[in-house]
Amino acid sequence: MNERKKDTVKIFDTTLRDGEQAPGCSMNIEEKVHVARQLERLGVDAIEAGFPIASAGDFESVRAVAGAVKNICVAGLARCKPEDIERAAEAVKPALNPRIHVFLATSDIHRRYKLKKARDEILKLAVEGVKNAKEYCGDVEFSPEDASRTEPEFLSEVVQAVIEAGATTVNIPDTVGYAMPWDFGNLISMLMEEVKNVKDAVISVHCHNDLGLAVSNSLEAVRHGARQVECTVNGIGERAGNCSLEEVVMALRTRRDIFDVDTNIDTRQIMHASRLVSNVTGMLVQRNKAIVGENAFAHEAGIHQDGIIKERTTYEIMSPEDVGVDKSRLVLGKHSGRHALRERLVELGVELNQQQFEHVFEEFKNLADKKKQIFDEDLEAIVREELESLEDVRVMVDLLSFHISSGTGTVPTATVQLKLHDGEVITDAATGDGPIDAIYRAIDRITEMECNLSDYTIRAVTGGKDAMGEVTVRLDRDGRSERGRGTSTDIIEASARAYLMAVNLHFARTEETNMQKKC
Repeated sequence: MNERKKDTVKIFDTTLRDGEQAPGCSMNIEEKVHVARQLERLGVDAIEAGFPIASAGDFESVRAVAGAVKNICVAGLARCKPEDIERAAEAVKPALNPRIHVFLATSDIHRRYKLKKARDEILKLAVEGVKNAKEYCGDVEFSPEDASRTEPEFLSEVVQAVIEAGATTVNIPDTVGYAMPWDFGNLISMLMEEVKNVKDAVISVHCHNDLGLAVSNSLEAVRHGARQVECTVNGIGERAGNCSLEEVVMALRTRRDIFDVDTNIDTRQIMHASRLVSNVTGMLVQRNKAIVGENAFAHEAGIHQDGIIKERTTYEIMSPEDVGVDKSRLVLGKHSGRHALRERLVELGVELNQQQFEHVFEEFKNLADKKKQIFDEDLEAIVREELESLEDVRVMVDLLSFHISSGTGTVPTATVQLKLHDGEVITDAATGDGPIDAIYRAIDRITEMECNLSDYTIRAVTGGKDAMGEVTVRLDRDGRSERGRGTSTDIIEASARAYLMAVNLHFARTEETNMQKKC
């Protein structure tokens, strides 16, 4: 028995028209063509390429897009005015599948204050606009602007009239993002029931995000019979933006159990489209943006990471590969647990015994309290320090605390507190040419082991203001040279730890030499 074919919801992308209207998001012709070709690869059903009457540049960009894409519909926007429609028709003429999208406001507030026209005048202009567009193009879409605030009975009258006039698609815009999902769904249901010829056209929706409900309203419209959704990549557009293409598409795909519809979108192209639009417009995508945000498939909480490692679907309802993301990321931070850390170390090729791992985990948690995210380079530095630790050497002196006083017009002074191997705690202070020189002099005073610092190297392990610093020193004494390494987000602390590691190695070698002499 053949499986019933699902309805298809058409995706009408208006990134190049409504999306570009967002402040600072304008694109030149080359950029529009570049984005249009990616939208074609993405599999959108229609591209609204611009508003040709708006400017010569907009006209040329619509013409360029119309000539660049081959397999999808290209629409030009026009008011219900002969000059607008003629201009739009000329702009989309190179397209293999051209469409003219005419619009006219229908709500009481727009009729009264913007257009200053009565209902019958609006109805007449809408019908004339559609008929005029049909003279140039067989595919005509009509939008009653501000439909969600239009009186329902008048909206029904307009929709029926424009379909009779030849409109093949009727778009119901929530122009100012005013609608609530249940009300908007009921509005679509009413049109599907009350408009006698509604099956002669595709009912579309175009929702704005002023109350953050553009995707919710669009999905509710689909649930009640709409079969085209107008949206933009990354949800860009006027004011708070439009219905987000990636969100509505993935919601329909992920919750097929509710919507029982398909789209023609190749979801694996979503992330590429998102990044392209972001780069072209300069509109950065917020990190926690659904589907395409940097954190959309990232996990830091230890419980979540443990679940993801065992079974991805415990905390992910979509596969990252399905939207063009390589894989989920386990972000190492202060909320991460042992399981995630061990998994990452294995991926880095690091093998540690249980004792070493516990030391690394402790240092990892200490570092995570100081910086927001731990990078692979941070882990490698912690592991290096652990593997080079004085595990086989008796630690003679250990750093408990230090205090630095330094600045313009001030003699750099360091106060250091060290713990000796017998448990004694000694505090001393010294001055120096700088804070690091001062702390080294203070250590020398306590240990009574003056060494020659023959090499001092510091590097940032990662980028950013909270980067961990790694200090390497070489100390010469009595013909022997010892190297010490220290890491910390505080370079003075890293310097002190590196110095003390080398000092302890000198103590150990001296003690070993004395023992050999006695033997």
